[in-house]
Amino acid sequence: MELLNIQCLGKSLRLEGSMAGWQILYWDNTPVSRIDADADYNGASEHSFELQAGEQVINCRLAIQLNWQPFKLQHRLFIDDQAISDGNRDSKDIERQEPVQAPEPAKKPFSIVGLAALGLKLFKSAKLIKVILAGASLAAYSWFFSIQFALALIACLVIHEYGHIRAMKHFGMQTKGIYLIPFLGGLALSDEKINTRWQDVVISLMGPVFGLLMSVLCLFAYWITGEAFFAGLSAFNALLNLFNLLPILPLDGGHVLKSIAFSMNSLVGLLLCAGAAGAGIFVSYYLGLALLGFLLIIGCLEIGFEWRSRYMTHLLPLDRYGQIFSTLWYLATVSGLIAIIWYFAGSGDALLGLPLQVLRS
Repeated sequence: MELLNIQCLGKSLRLEGSMAGWQILYWDNTPVSRIDADADYNGASEHSFELQAGEQVINCRLAIQLNWQPFKLQHRLFIDDQAISDGNRDSKDIERQEPVQAPEPAKKPFSIVGLAALGLKLFKSAKLIKVILAGASLAAYSWFFSIQFALALIACLVIHEYGHIRAMKHFGMQTKGIYLIPFLGGLALSDEKINTRWQDVVISLMGPVFGLLMSVLCLFAYWITGEAFFAGLSAFNALLNLFNLLPILPLDGGHVLKSIAFSMNSLVGLLLCAGAAGAGIFVSYYLGLALLGFLLIIGCLEIGFEWRSRYMTHLLPLDRYGQIFSTLWYLATVSGLIAIIWYFAGSGDALLGLPLQVLRS
């Protein structure tokens, strides 16, 4: 991931690295220094390199003190043993940065014109694609269920994806909007990539959070009006969002738990995560939620298999506070959705009790 980007002799001096300890320093997109991964890496490093300015050779040094959790980077740049710049960076700076894109090879004028024309056509057709996919989703769900259920299901999907969109915009990311895909749900797209695990957690959780709020509002509407439609919408929307929180990639829950587990830089952290997951599995089976417990096992195994590659990520990890807060936020959202499902299951209505039966299957 990009750790630092400053000016040196009128050109960009960019430092990239990972939690494993390796660092590569670029000057004007040209590598000038490299530090390999080291098991004894303690956060302090120094890059010594030479730059050519005309016929003159300039000796440079970049001293780095890096702490990952919480993230803080201190740097000082020396030219001919004279300090010319220094500063600090924290996680907020990483969130706001725009990663440098590798320069593209020059293209012939006619190719540029052709690609520009194609891009303009695709841009104009984006809204048309959304309408076509939405219409196909409505038709597909109406064919298998009813037009009323199809409209309600699409409303649930749109509210869920809108939560993702709002989170992306909160971080200043450009979005492409919401795409409904028949029988696969919805998709919120962005033009930009995330830089931190915290962004991944917030973007992933805001979809289910908006879904939970919709279920709560429908519950209130049911209490006020007594209409069974609002009760059914609240219960099935809660089930839909609960499945999105299962710890299986690419579901939202998989992104959240992966961000938490991969931010832990010790075996103790992994054991704590495994213990919490084991408690969740025990509670699921104790309450008779067999399907939920089974899928939790699959998700935990998946995260365990990928844990060793956590140091090679280009995403800034969560600090201790972020890990705890993300875990509590995730559990609170899951608990809220299960509470709504459980509430309607106790109403005595067979249809409203169906979501709980699904979890027990």
